[in-house]
Amino acid sequence: MTRRACWIVPIALAALAGVGARPPVAGRTEPAIASNSIGMRLAQIPAGSFDMGSNIRAPEQPVRRVSVRAFWLGVTEVTQAQWLAVVGSNPSHFKNAGLDAPVEMVTWEAARGFIEKLNGRDRTWRHRLPSEAEWEYACRAGGAADSYGPADDIAWVMENSGGTTHPVGQKRPNAFGLYDMLGNVPEWTQDTWHPDYKGAPSDGSAWEDTTSRFHTLRGGGWDLPAFFLHAALRDTWAPVHRLGFRVVAERR
Repeated sequence: MTRRACWIVPIALAALAGVGARPPVAGRTEPAIASNSIGMRLAQIPAGSFDMGSNIRAPEQPVRRVSVRAFWLGVTEVTQAQWLAVVGSNPSHFKNAGLDAPVEMVTWEAARGFIEKLNGRDRTWRHRLPSEAEWEYACRAGGAADSYGPADDIAWVMENSGGTTHPVGQKRPNAFGLYDMLGNVPEWTQDTWHPDYKGAPSDGSAWEDTTSRFHTLRGGGWDLPAFFLHAALRDTWAPVHRLGFRVVAERR
């Protein structure tokens, strides 16, 4: 790898087994859940507004109010089994983590290719990568805190991962019912990379232009120190780098 971000290393997996099997969390409204043609579980994310960004790092500034329309988001990162069902091969480094671990070693273009193939076979849903705003809004799940719980409760990170990814859905979900938002594998978003939020859209859409060939990475991973887990964290990667992802789905 020729480029390395200052806070994260790519690649990781996650597992779908047992997702949704845990009892409801007290005080939390359980989200509506649907499934697509390959059994990928989707949580309905309600419309709302939130303060996007933070004052911790320059790329997360300025903090601004963003409104997001309702959408459906993968309950977990795309798994190796789901990738295999659509593409027919498995690029993952951590195959020993199992088919319920997240697929990794996926370029931005390959993620887009997976989505295109999935859209070609699913007559109910149209899929895409999330925008940065959608991703952060979903991660915060109506809260303002940087993280939705202690690292050991919610994420596979450098301190507890044992140097590998893990099946998805083993840690506690956030208030929107989403797993591994802040650990296991880093996730591609649709947005072109911008060094800060000056001029960014406020309607939740992806910020895309031709100013950069890089795209924005979100979510942390198995080799990211727990100290750096927070919802606003973002960094830049060339589309040839190999990470993981989750999908947004919209009814046709």
